[in-house]
Amino acid sequence: MRIKDIELLNTKQKSGFKRKKITKKLIIHLLLIMGGITMLLPFFWMVSTSLKENSLLFQIPPKFIPSPVALHNYPDAINTIPYMRYLWNTTFITVSKALGEVFISAFIAFGFARFKFRGKKFLFLFLLATIMIPGEVTLIPMFIMWRKLGAIDTYVPLILPAFTGSAVFIFFLKQYFSAIPKELEEAARIDGCNSFQIFYKIFLPNAKPALITIGIWSFQGSWNDLMGPLIFLNSYKKFTLQLGLSMFQSLHKVEWGQLMAASVMTMIPVLIIFFMGQKYFTEGIKFTGIKG
Repeated sequence: MRIKDIELLNTKQKSGFKRKKITKKLIIHLLLIMGGITMLLPFFWMVSTSLKENSLLFQIPPKFIPSPVALHNYPDAINTIPYMRYLWNTTFITVSKALGEVFISAFIAFGFARFKFRGKKFLFLFLLATIMIPGEVTLIPMFIMWRKLGAIDTYVPLILPAFTGSAVFIFFLKQYFSAIPKELEEAARIDGCNSFQIFYKIFLPNAKPALITIGIWSFQGSWNDLMGPLIFLNSYKKFTLQLGLSMFQSLHKVEWGQLMAASVMTMIPVLIIFFMGQKYFTEGIKFTGIKG
């Protein structure tokens, strides 16, 4: 009887633990679902507004599912502004800037991660200190500098600074490169590889998740950048999509349906890039802090 009582008690304890785990998981999943819905709600409302007629935009109570569906807002948005030209301008700036930031940041991070030189720690700390400087602080000096160089109303101020690297990306990649085994580097040197060959034959392929991660960050930041083009560009033909969206607003009227339609189309490339690199994005974040 005692053995049976003990077995029964153990069974009850195990079932109690399972119930607690299930209850805990349910609570966590419910909280995550509620948080996800809260974050996605503005996006759903933007899509809903892009499919509404102007007369239905401010109806009370508001409706998520429009009736009738105003699909004409999308072609109207493309025809209202030179959308395809602005799309090309934004793509050119974003891709050029991303390529520069990713490669140069990786090159500098490789030097900090693998080379020993005098003042290395000071230079790295000085580099990290620049992260704390807000971009608004350097905006006026940068504008004066580019104006004296005659680069205002060109893409040079928007693209060229990317080829000096990004302090955040350099720190991120330096942590990743430090986790790569030194045996790979030593074996490559025995085979006759120089430092640059080691960089692009060993470090770049092994850091693919980290490179894709900072590539996504760079793409998203450049694609959604409003301040840079607003300050440095004057010609309508050179505007980006973010500046083009402001054309749907005037002093007396805002074309909300067309504005939301253009915003949805502008967001689609960023979503595609993110979902394509989502696997590498999470992997890059996971392995960055292995070794400091």
